[in-house]
Amino acid sequence: MQERVIVGIDVGTTKICVLVGELDRDGKLNIVGVGTCPSQGLRRGVVVNIEETVTSIAAALDRAERLSGKKIVSAYVGIAGGHIISENSRGFVAISPSHRDIVQNDISRAIEVARAIAMPANREVIHVIPRGYVVDGQEGIKNPIGMSGFRLEVETHIITGAVSSIHNLIKCVHKAQVEIEDLVLEPLASSEAVLADGETDLGVALIDIGGGTTDIAVFTDGAIWHTVVLPVGGNLITSDIAIGLRLPPGVAEELKVTYGHCDPSTIDEDDMIDLSQFMPDCNDLVPRKLLAEIIQARVEELFSMVHEEIKKSGYDGLLPAGIVMTGGTAELPGILEVAAQILDLPVRLGSPLGLHGLADSISRPAYATPVGLLLWGLRHTSLLIEDEEPEEEEASDILSRFGRWLRAFIP
Repeated sequence: MQERVIVGIDVGTTKICVLVGELDRDGKLNIVGVGTCPSQGLRRGVVVNIEETVTSIAAALDRAERLSGKKIVSAYVGIAGGHIISENSRGFVAISPSHRDIVQNDISRAIEVARAIAMPANREVIHVIPRGYVVDGQEGIKNPIGMSGFRLEVETHIITGAVSSIHNLIKCVHKAQVEIEDLVLEPLASSEAVLADGETDLGVALIDIGGGTTDIAVFTDGAIWHTVVLPVGGNLITSDIAIGLRLPPGVAEELKVTYGHCDPSTIDEDDMIDLSQFMPDCNDLVPRKLLAEIIQARVEELFSMVHEEIKKSGYDGLLPAGIVMTGGTAELPGILEVAAQILDLPVRLGSPLGLHGLADSISRPAYATPVGLLLWGLRHTSLLIEDEEPEEEEASDILSRFGRWLRAFIP
């Protein structure tokens, strides 16, 4: 018996998260399984140790399978890392004089032309996303099917990654006995979970701050315009705390999560943290204000980098909907205020909404990416998972799935 189930795997620098969603008869997505595991084998979003990464993925899969009662055979997988590059490209084709009405094949041909960008052998296309269409000079067309014209032009957003990084991630997931339905750039996935249609129409920037990377996606006119993955994240804050206070990284992380704040001015001078609660053999006291000063310095640097990327997009000062911040690091107290000050834009926290089932356990910003992977899968295709064991299949290259993926974008 087959069931309509969608699975998302967020292979993050600090944690692996697997979500299992099941569609009910009304089309609602119910979360029926959650599996998380501390991540080993990744650095700044990129696989650096195959076996450690496979072990982490397998552990998260096992927990999700036990909770959901489903055998996971395929999934949507998030990808990030500093190797990600994006650019906008246009392609145009002539419409057949025999009919002059635009059909799906015309759109496919235009997208293929736009996709034919100069690219070195060590890079590979991950996404080709149509932003809009132009028919005989008329711009702003979202769906040209059925329109009459002589020339069709498409504007696309193309996202590429390093071949080695892409294929190492694919290899890890396959070694964990899971086939990949699609690789999805993580900020695109997160946007599915936390952005509203009105925000993407007005102009909005999504900032997803994870452990190893900060993902940025700028939307305008309802479509993606600019994406970038910065190889910096919450782990650098933890590292600064460990170095500044001479603490083990694990203790520094606990200190950040438990007592961290981004605004030292809100903390009293005599507010002390007793380290014995983290290290029984240590009786030292740490000023909480000092901890906040360390965090503030790194967070301000991070948002200065984000500001530069927004400037590169050409939309600095042109984002009426402001900033939507998500990811685990976005949960740090005071971080929204720091972002608003540096970016000079309204900032809100983005949490996944509109879910059912085990939704309470994943309603935090830290789960925006895995939830977004489920919603991406729900929006683009139907994924079936069989209760029985799958037959062995050969590992498929991402390009071999491009045709099926592309059809999901054609109206």
